[in-house]
Amino acid sequence: MRIFSGIQPTGAKHLGNYAGGFRQYAAAQEQGKAFFCIVDLHSISVEYDPSELRERTLDLLAILLATGLDAERSTIFAQSQVTAHAEANWLLSTVTSFGELRRMTQFKDKSDAQQFVSAALFTYPVLQAGDILLYQTDIVPVGVDQRQHVELTRDVAERFNSRFGETFTLPRGVYPKTGAKVMDLQEPEKKMSTTGGTEQGTVLMLDPPDVIRRKFKTAVTDSGREIVHAADKPGVSNLIEIMTVATGESVAEIQARYDGEGYGAFKADVAESVVTLLQPFQERFRELRDDPGELQRLLAVGAEKAHEASAPTLEAMYDRMGFVRGR
Repeated sequence: MRIFSGIQPTGAKHLGNYAGGFRQYAAAQEQGKAFFCIVDLHSISVEYDPSELRERTLDLLAILLATGLDAERSTIFAQSQVTAHAEANWLLSTVTSFGELRRMTQFKDKSDAQQFVSAALFTYPVLQAGDILLYQTDIVPVGVDQRQHVELTRDVAERFNSRFGETFTLPRGVYPKTGAKVMDLQEPEKKMSTTGGTEQGTVLMLDPPDVIRRKFKTAVTDSGREIVHAADKPGVSNLIEIMTVATGESVAEIQARYDGEGYGAFKADVAESVVTLLQPFQERFRELRDDPGELQRLLAVGAEKAHEASAPTLEAMYDRMGFVRGR
């Protein structure tokens, strides 16, 4: 079993990133040969600050390690340090249609927020497909917002296999059963985000305990007093989902425990469960981030392992597409 997932080193990481991605990674690495990629090439598809990109890349590596990844058991690396990713992007662009890219929901959402829309923002799903396919990936643990990208990757792989011969494993997405999409605490109809969400409604993984408590205290709830998970109660449903992530309890267990209780006490308890979840992570993150040299060393080791793992697939792509390769 081969596992791959990638995450951008942009923006402060929040509870939604943890629920949809980080918490799956540590569990997934126990299932087989795992590759976790810091997709820094994706990050430059929108306006960015180069010095911040460097710092965010090291931040993200520290986050991955602090949330349970083992650099010896898993291959953890930066996308830009493995040139196969950029090469596969170009090769796969020949079997990806303009129409497919135009239909990508994330492009529509992100382009609406940009004054300058780069070609990279439009084509980066091809780069993402290459990220996954280079490692003959079986499963991709991601949040549900990435479902469309995984489906595109499968379509691209099938088209390549049909045109040039069997080359790629067809990956499947693996999504959390609960907490797969954490919503903004102030606008629960929108997903939690550092770019499209509200500051008060986004719980950052490095927020101090008092800040976390304050954000949950002001979280938007719904009419009535029942603490139930229902379509017409997006605010309360979101808080229940967050508590399932923080405590491991089921939705039914949480509903039963708070039957007859009011929103105030419930929101306070959700806040404490999140503080308890994040506290050991925050301590470990600070320890790791205090040694940037070690983090850079780990990235270099991971890049070498990723290069060795991806090279056979890239060579097979060139060969089957008819290129003359030097030896």
